[in-house]
Amino acid sequence: MKYAVLDFETTGSHSTDEIIQVGLAIIEEGGHISRVFGSYVNPGIPIPPFITGLTGITEQDVKDAPMLEEMMMQLVPLLDDVILVGHNVTFDFNFLQNALDRCGYLPFSGRILDTIHFLKICFPSLHTYQLGMVSAEFGLQHDRPHQADSDALATAHILLKCFEELEKLPLLTIQRLADLFVDEDSDMGWFFDGLREERERHPVDEESELGYTFYRQLALAVEDWTDIPPVRDEEEGNPLKNVGFPEFMEQVQRNLQQTLSHYESREAQEMMFNKVMEALDERKHLLIEAGTGTGKSLGYLLPSIYQSVKQEEKVIVSTHTINLQEQLRERDVPLLNQVVPFPFKAAVFKGRQHYLCLRKFEHKINRKDFASPKEDVIIAAQMLVWLTQTQTGDDEELNLGGRNGEFWDSVSSDSDSCLGRACPWFKKCYYHRARHEAGLADVVITNHSKLFTDVKANHQLLPPYENLVIDEAHQLEEVAGKHLGLNVKYFSVVHTLMRLYKDSKNGQLPALRQLLQLSGHEKSGDWTAVVDRLIPDLISVKEHWDRLSEQLFQLIPERGDALPGDAGQYTLRLSKSKLPKAWTELQQIEHQIYLTLGELSRQGDVLIQELREDLDDYSADSLVTDLNGLFKDLAAHREELRFFMSLTHEETVYWMEANSSYRSKSLQLYAVLIDVSQQLKALFFDKKQSVILTSATLSVDKSFQYMIDNLGLQEASEQSRLDTVQLPSPFQYREQALLIVPRDFPSVKGTVGDPKFVSSLVQSLADAAVATQGRMMVLFTSYKMLRQVYEPLKELLQSRDIHVLGQGMDGVSRSKLIRRFQDSGPSVLLGTSSFWEGVDIPGEALTCLAIVRLPFQPPSHPLVEAKSELLQQQKKNPFMKLSVPQAVIRFKQGFGRLVRTANDRGIVIVYDTRIIESYYGKYFLYSLPGPKMEHMRSDQMVSRIEEWLQPDS
Repeated sequence: MKYAVLDFETTGSHSTDEIIQVGLAIIEEGGHISRVFGSYVNPGIPIPPFITGLTGITEQDVKDAPMLEEMMMQLVPLLDDVILVGHNVTFDFNFLQNALDRCGYLPFSGRILDTIHFLKICFPSLHTYQLGMVSAEFGLQHDRPHQADSDALATAHILLKCFEELEKLPLLTIQRLADLFVDEDSDMGWFFDGLREERERHPVDEESELGYTFYRQLALAVEDWTDIPPVRDEEEGNPLKNVGFPEFMEQVQRNLQQTLSHYESREAQEMMFNKVMEALDERKHLLIEAGTGTGKSLGYLLPSIYQSVKQEEKVIVSTHTINLQEQLRERDVPLLNQVVPFPFKAAVFKGRQHYLCLRKFEHKINRKDFASPKEDVIIAAQMLVWLTQTQTGDDEELNLGGRNGEFWDSVSSDSDSCLGRACPWFKKCYYHRARHEAGLADVVITNHSKLFTDVKANHQLLPPYENLVIDEAHQLEEVAGKHLGLNVKYFSVVHTLMRLYKDSKNGQLPALRQLLQLSGHEKSGDWTAVVDRLIPDLISVKEHWDRLSEQLFQLIPERGDALPGDAGQYTLRLSKSKLPKAWTELQQIEHQIYLTLGELSRQGDVLIQELREDLDDYSADSLVTDLNGLFKDLAAHREELRFFMSLTHEETVYWMEANSSYRSKSLQLYAVLIDVSQQLKALFFDKKQSVILTSATLSVDKSFQYMIDNLGLQEASEQSRLDTVQLPSPFQYREQALLIVPRDFPSVKGTVGDPKFVSSLVQSLADAAVATQGRMMVLFTSYKMLRQVYEPLKELLQSRDIHVLGQGMDGVSRSKLIRRFQDSGPSVLLGTSSFWEGVDIPGEALTCLAIVRLPFQPPSHPLVEAKSELLQQQKKNPFMKLSVPQAVIRFKQGFGRLVRTANDRGIVIVYDTRIIESYYGKYFLYSLPGPKMEHMRSDQMVSRIEEWLQPDS
C-alpha cells in the first residue's frame, strides 16, 4: 500500500477558490517517506491579505510560479494507485477534484483517509488535534506551518506515528475496532478490516498482550479494584508515631531541596504550613489569604498529609475548578510522593458523571446504538483505545471535541442506573474504583460541586471526614447557592425524554420492545402493550415542555451587554407578588406535564418491577436498569418543575436565563437561596472539627468581615473558633508592578461607551500596546463595550503588526484564545467576565493589564437584586456591604493576572477614575498587594510606561 499525503494552501475555503501552493509526501509500503513534492501555484488573482498573514505566502512568491495546469501535470502521475491522506482531508480532496476537473483529468476514485480520525482514535487524550500543536507534542520538525510541503510532511509523520500506535494495541482491540466500522461502507472500515486480517495471520505475541486485562471482549489497562492493597502495612505501625510536625517538615524540606534545584523556603509558605497545622491541631476554622507565588497547594497539602496519617483521620481537599484538581493530581501529588518520607495516598474523587460506565459502554457498542453514526463510531473507536490506557475512566482524559457531550452522557456512570454488586463489571468499575481509592486514601481531592452533591445525598458519596480544606474559597458561596437550590435546563428534560424514546427505532423503550418480541416470554405481549401506552405520553410531555419553554422564553427581555450565546443574555426575575400576565396559563401547561409524568413514572415503576422479577436475561437486566434510572430522572424533573413554577419560598430567588442564539432551547430555570450563610454554618462550620478556607482573594481592605458574614462564620469568630491570616506576598510588588490611573480620562455610565469615551479608550490602548509591544490583556465588564473597541483597535494596530484577539469575536474557546495570545507574537487580548480569573500567563507574554471599568456586578441581576433587598430589610447598605466587596474581590482577581512569577514585571492601567475620585475607591487600592501607584494625565502615560519597562528603571 502506498499513501500520498496531500496539502493545499488556497485563497479561501470554498473549493472554487484558487490553489496557491501544493505539498505531497509519498509513504511507501514499508512505512518510509520516499518523496516530498512541493510547488507554488500562480492563482491568477490577488492573494487576500489574511491568507498572506496566515501562510506567509506573498504575491512575490507566486508571481513566476507555474499555473494550475502546469502544476497538475507534475502532480497527477504521483497520485496513481495511492491511498489519499490529508489532515481534515475533505478540504484538500474537494480542491483536488475541482482542479482535476478544470484541467481535463478524470476524478480521483481511490481510497481516502483522514489523519484527524486516526489521531482521535490512536491518541484519545491529546488536548488538541491541530496540526502545528500535534507536531510540537510529538517533537516533529514542522518549521513552516501553513506552508503546503511542510504541512504534508508533518502530516505524513503523524500518520506513521498513528500506525506505530496501532501496532502496540492488543489484537482484541483491533478486532473490536474493525467490528465497529464494519457496517460503515467507508475507507476507515476497509483499513481496519485489512489491519485485523493482517494481525490475525500472525500468531499473537504473548509479550505484547501483557499489561492488559481481557474481560467480556474488551481490553482494559486496569485489574480489579478489589485487589488494590492498603497504602501502608498496618503491622509496621504509624510512621509518625513519635514525630512532631517541625521534624516532619524539616525532613520534607530537605528532600524538596534535593528534588527541586530551585526550591527555597518562603516566609509566606512557612507561615501557611504552621497556620494550617495549628488550625487542624486545635480544631479551629481558618480563613487564609495566600496570593500568587505563595505555594498555596503545598501550604495546605503537607499539613493535611501529616494530620491524616498521624491522627488516622481523613482530610478532604475541595477545589472550585477541575483545572486545579488536575494540577494537584498531575503536579503536586507526584512531587509529594517523592519527598514525603513514608508512603501516603492522595486520591482524586469527582462527581459520578465524570466516570465511564463499562456496562453502558459495552451495551452501546454491542448494539451500535448510535444517535449520529458517523461521529459516534469515531468516538466509540477512540474510547476502545482509551480503555487500553486509562487507569481512571475519567472523562477529563478524553478529547471528545465540543459537541460530543451527548455520547458521553449516554455512557457515563450514574447512581440511578447502577447495578452495584450485581453488575458483571463491578470489580472493574471506574467509579467504584475511585470510591474505593478515596476510602483507602489519607487525603481525598474533590471539588465544590461534589462536596454539595454529597451533602444532598446524606453524606453517602464521600468517605466520612472531620477536616476540610477549601481552595478557591471565594467561589464557595456561589456554588453553594446553585447546588442547594435548583437549576433546570431545557435540554436536561429533553435528553431524558429522548433517551427513553427518540423515534420508533431509537431509545430505550423501542429497544425494550424489540427485546420483548424476541424473548418469547408468556407476558411479553402484556409488557409490549404497556410500552406502547407509555410512548404517546412521552411525546405529549415533550410537546408540552416545548410549548412551556417557548412561552417562558417570550417573557424574558434581552440584556444587551452579554456575550452572544452567553447564558444570562436574557434574564428575568420572577416573584409571587409580581407575576407575569400569562402565568396562570403557564401553570396549567406545567400541571398537565406534572400529571402525565406522574402517570408515566407510576406505570414505568410497575413495569420495571415485573421485568425484574420475571424476565431472566442479562441483556434485559442492563436495559431495565437504564430504564429505571430514566424513570427516576423523569420523577425528579416533575418535582423540580413544580417547585419552580409555584414560586412559594420567601427565602429563595427565582429567575430564568436564556441566550439569543438558541432561544427557548437555551432556557434555564433557577431557584437559589438568597443567603446561604446559615446552611454553610449548619453543614460545615458547626459539624466539622476544622475547615480551612483559602484563596488569593478573601479580604477586602485588609478585613475578612465580608467572607465571615457571607459564609456563616460569625458565630465561630465570636467563640474564638476562627483564625484569619493574610500572608505577606512573596513578590516585590513595588518593584514588579506599576498601577497607573489616567486622572483626566472621560467617565462612562452604563454598559455602553459614548463615542468620546470609546475613541479615547481605543487611542490610549493602541498607544499603550505599541509601548509594551503587544503583550497586553484588556479586561471589560461588558461585552458590548468590548465589541465597540475591537474593530477600531484592530485597525489602529494592524500597521504595527500587533494582533488583536477578542473573546467571542471569532468563535474560539477561551483556552484557545489564551494559547493563541501566548503563541502569536505581539498581541492584545480583549476579554470579559471569565477572563478576570483563572487565566495564567506567566513571563513575557503579558506585560500590561488594562482594566476598563471597576468590576461591579450588574445591580439588575436577580440574585444581586434579591441580596440587596435582604440587606435593606436588615437596615444595612447594600452598596457597601455587597456591591463594593464583590467588586473588590473580582478586581483583585483581575490584578492577579499580571504578576505570576518572581521575575514578572508589568503595568496595570485602570481607566475607571472612580478609583481615585470616589469615597469607595480606596477599598480597591488598599486591597491590592502593594504595587507602586501613580495617577497622571493621559498624555503622560506612554512615556511613563516606556520608562518603567527599561531594565534599569
